[in-house]
Amino acid sequence: MTRLLLASASPARRATLTAAGLAPLVAVSAVDEDAVLAAARERFGALEPADAVLVLAQAKAEDVARRLDDVEVEGWDDDDVVVLGCDSMLELDGEVLGKPSDADDALARWRAMRGRSGVLHTGHWLVDERDPSDGGTRATLGATASTVVHFADLSDDEVAAYVATREPLAVAGAFTIDGLGGPFVERIEGDHHNVVGVSLPLLRHLLADIDLTVPDLWRR
Repeated sequence: MTRLLLASASPARRATLTAAGLAPLVAVSAVDEDAVLAAARERFGALEPADAVLVLAQAKAEDVARRLDDVEVEGWDDDDVVVLGCDSMLELDGEVLGKPSDADDALARWRAMRGRSGVLHTGHWLVDERDPSDGGTRATLGATASTVVHFADLSDDEVAAYVATREPLAVAGAFTIDGLGGPFVERIEGDHHNVVGVSLPLLRHLLADIDLTVPDLWRR
């Protein structure tokens, strides 16, 4: 049986995949994100936001794939696995915004974001660790999904109250769409799940490239 192994500690990604019937295994990568991006810039030059998240997603997936013999994965019973790495960033005025460094940073972010629009980029990377005798391809591939997010014009009190919950400190772009931040997103253009952290339609296309379907990974 083939299982999806999520190389991310994000509870939102895990919940999204579980709701879609995939019930992923989880193993958190040990990637130094700043070092990975610095190495990529040295090699390729300046990175567009859509490329930066893809570089990080690849690094996370391939790190976990390399360490499969050493990592502890709850519920894994020597099934074949396909490793999925993801990374998300918000682009606003050409600037890339990951997780806020602290509450003051989150306050500043929301004061800049309110009443405006940004683009949430999520990089996705798959590493096929299935044995070739079982149909595995040993492929490593990925793509980025991008969704336009239109933010509500929050008052100062609303911004302060939201940051005080500390939810914005734990997520890329300092907001959620599936949590307390939901009322502060007026609308989106693109895939809703991508804003949560994993694009299910894009994942379906990536799986097709390695001859898998979403139902192949459903946990019945």
